[in-house]
Amino acid sequence: MTTEELETAFQESVALINNYTDMLPADFLLRLYAYYKRATNDSHSPGSTHPLINAFKTNALFQTRGITPDEAKRRYVKAVKDYFETNF
Repeated sequence: MTTEELETAFQESVALINNYTDMLPADFLLRLYAYYKRATNDSHSPGSTHPLINAFKTNALFQTRGITPDEAKRRYVKAVKDYFETNF
């Protein structure tokens, strides 16, 4: 997959998740959150007003440390694809 193809697949996956209105499992969303943050080099701290949610987000980010932005994009795309193929 070229860089452009990866970026397109990533943006399409992000849009799919952002437009999806049904509930998604929390562990899945945390994984996507961490991949997204790594893929976009977003270094802002978790912004929830709930300390427990921030702790879960921080842990998810910790688990993805060391992966490149492109690898994070690949994992995000794969996670979304796998979720929708498995659950529908």
